[in-house]
Amino acid sequence: MKKPKWVVEKEQGKKVEARETLWLFGLHAVRDALMNPARTKLTLMVTPNALAKLEDAVSASGIVPEVVDPRKFRPPIDQGSVHQGVVLEVKPLDWGRMADVCIGAEAPRVIMLDRVTDPHNVGAILRSAEVLGASAVIGTRHHSAPETGALAKTASGALERQPYLRIRNLSDGIRELQNMGYLVLGLDGDADITIETAVEGKRDRAVALVLGAEGPGLREKTRETVDALVRIDAGADFGSLNVSNAAAIGLYATRDHK
Repeated sequence: MKKPKWVVEKEQGKKVEARETLWLFGLHAVRDALMNPARTKLTLMVTPNALAKLEDAVSASGIVPEVVDPRKFRPPIDQGSVHQGVVLEVKPLDWGRMADVCIGAEAPRVIMLDRVTDPHNVGAILRSAEVLGASAVIGTRHHSAPETGALAKTASGALERQPYLRIRNLSDGIRELQNMGYLVLGLDGDADITIETAVEGKRDRAVALVLGAEGPGLREKTRETVDALVRIDAGADFGSLNVSNAAAIGLYATRDHK
């Protein structure tokens, strides 16, 4: 019997993902990847000076480095990238299903991204999510930043520790979290209520914050699916926050500060 089109596309997608690799660069991002046992490491290119700084991490990883004269160091990454003399080819991380990472904490916090495609913004959000104790950052497969060297460098090591999932459909993901008991709040600068008002008396609840790309904001389907639209209680009537700053403030505002 002929396989349905969606099954064929899913299988093809898995084959592409199996072949997919990315190049991490910079001392901090590479060190954390080398020390992460869950990360599949393929090729390490490094200058002698950078190797001296990473010696412990390289030894712990068991990978055999390709040591390159700095004058001949031409890694397969964007020429403008600040690589600090080291690049590492790896496989993307697999964090499993949403249920695997969004259940467990006493009052988990999750960030969901609605078409946030800038890797620097996502990297900064991952860093804030790790510092402020979020359970996961969740985007979509086709309209959010994939793992890249630029994202990893901005995340400053958080990519190796902070779950970053990319799901097929954001609205389905929102409903899945709601079924798991999450209060799902969409950030909108024009919303009637603040984040603090929405979580008053509910700080023991699991909370997911949904953020849209700067400019377009949340899509209409997302706005219809969340439990409530909320705003950050700003002290001025002008200007707007970068999405990564909004994520950090939102996470802090929803914490139980007892």
